[in-house]
Amino acid sequence: MSKIEEKRHSLAHLLAAAVLEIYPDAKPTLGPAIDNGFYYDFDFGTPKQDEGGFSEKDLKKIEKKMKEIHPTWKNFEGHEMNEKEAKKLFENNPYKLELTDEILARKESLTTYTSGHLPAGQAGFTDLCRGGHVKDMNEIDPDSWKLSRVAGAYWRGDEKNKMLTRIYGLAFDTKKELEAYETQQEEAEKRDHRKLGKQFDLFTFSEYVGSGLPLYTPRGALIRRLLNEYIESLQTKAGYEQVWTPQIAKAALFKQSGHYDKYKDDMFKVISNYSDEEFFLKPMNCPQHTQIYASQKRSYRDLPLRYSDFAMLYRDEQPGQLNGLAKVRSFSQDDCHIFCREDQVDEEIDTALAMIKKVMATFGLKYRYRLSTRDLKHPEKYLGSPETWDKVEKWAEKIMERNKIDYFPGPGEAAFYAPKMDLMATDALGREWQLSTVQIDYVMPERFNLTYVDKDGKEKHPIMLHRAIVGSPERMMMILIEHYAGAFPLWLSPVQAKILPIGEGHINYAKEVYKKLKDIGIRVELDDSNETLGKKIRNFKSEKVPYALVIGDKEVSENKITLESRNNEKFGQISVEDLITKLQEQISSRS
Repeated sequence: MSKIEEKRHSLAHLLAAAVLEIYPDAKPTLGPAIDNGFYYDFDFGTPKQDEGGFSEKDLKKIEKKMKEIHPTWKNFEGHEMNEKEAKKLFENNPYKLELTDEILARKESLTTYTSGHLPAGQAGFTDLCRGGHVKDMNEIDPDSWKLSRVAGAYWRGDEKNKMLTRIYGLAFDTKKELEAYETQQEEAEKRDHRKLGKQFDLFTFSEYVGSGLPLYTPRGALIRRLLNEYIESLQTKAGYEQVWTPQIAKAALFKQSGHYDKYKDDMFKVISNYSDEEFFLKPMNCPQHTQIYASQKRSYRDLPLRYSDFAMLYRDEQPGQLNGLAKVRSFSQDDCHIFCREDQVDEEIDTALAMIKKVMATFGLKYRYRLSTRDLKHPEKYLGSPETWDKVEKWAEKIMERNKIDYFPGPGEAAFYAPKMDLMATDALGREWQLSTVQIDYVMPERFNLTYVDKDGKEKHPIMLHRAIVGSPERMMMILIEHYAGAFPLWLSPVQAKILPIGEGHINYAKEVYKKLKDIGIRVELDDSNETLGKKIRNFKSEKVPYALVIGDKEVSENKITLESRNNEKFGQISVEDLITKLQEQISSRS
């Protein structure tokens, strides 16, 4: 545990102690350190629910109590308990008793930590905990943390369990870092893709359709399609061939691939009226792609085979984890699986990495790579031999080093069948998102007995490379909406230009310009309302349309338009032909 994690975990204990001072009947459950702070889940029983839950006033009261207690805490005293002691200590807290039983079932030690002493010599707060605290609470600057918000959370994340009250806090090393983070969050709220998606009419959700199932409006569907077409154009140039696969498959397919055992709880089951066989909506494309490969005999001369697929995928994500387009139940992937010989792996991956680099540069995203490897403490989680895993993990390291790629380790983040080279992109707010991935897979071809005849006449298993460039277009859309704050580059903008005639006498010429642009594929709108030019320009800027084409008397008489950008750039009068050239060049360069 890092130093900042120790601070955050210690503050979670402080939060629980303060809550119990104010609400003695509350039942603390779990309180971990998280990115940017900490939280603790409480069962307050029915009184707080009857009062309408927590308010900002309640948070301030708890935070004030934490500030009072903070100076009185000096250390965390650890104690190993037996079962009898633990159950006596937590006899009135069913949540702690449940955790106690789980720890005992794993044959692990029961440890508690008492956090300093409260005023008047009272015993401090004791919690069931594995440790990881500061040595002295004076290490924590009292101005470097604060309580931030309250949310509901099911016990253990299971909607079948009771809804608890989760209190969040922010914590950093210094007051300056805390203030910087709060400023960033204010900007993030302005850029929230859910707000901007509604504002710019890009996507929506419906309770009749279901949670986590986005509906794309014409403008949102356009952006999504343009993303896919861009990726497809790069793939076509690199020799990838698009396939299409069903959105459901028999359970037998996923049993053979290993996904049934690993992901069954996250898969949607499909019921047939005419068969007792199990079917599932597919959560990934790779098992079906193996069957396209298996449909014919293959020779070494046929390889590599590069299959790309934009089919829809479905995962039964927990309701509490759903978040706009960031976490959904229906999504697609710019998915590709390459079946190749061992001597072809390096070249294929180098090509994939080059494509990924080009796409990230197009969007101006900074990034780094994570080398996602096994959890060596839990080999049972992974398929394939340890020797193969050793080989592939070292191979991935060499590939990244050869391509001069900066990467950091991600132990335990590997897929169950292969390590991953995962691209972690940083958006305009400094947040990191996993997008692209590249994987070298020996397991899947062996489990499906995929073969090719080598030049020596012997049958061999191909290697299966898994590769995605942006990953999910849904998540990429979310990132881009927030990254650009709705001001998409020209090639991605649902509306690329808006024609603003000053008066009624300019509308006929405006319609001519509109038709010329429309006919060559420019996405253009005509504002022929009775509003003033000033109001039309304000509307155009608020809609984040890249260009305004102003038309008045002079423009009509000279057969021109006056061009202005949403960023207040004024280009003056230009001919419609020059405008078309400018727009087409900018669109083709994706700038």
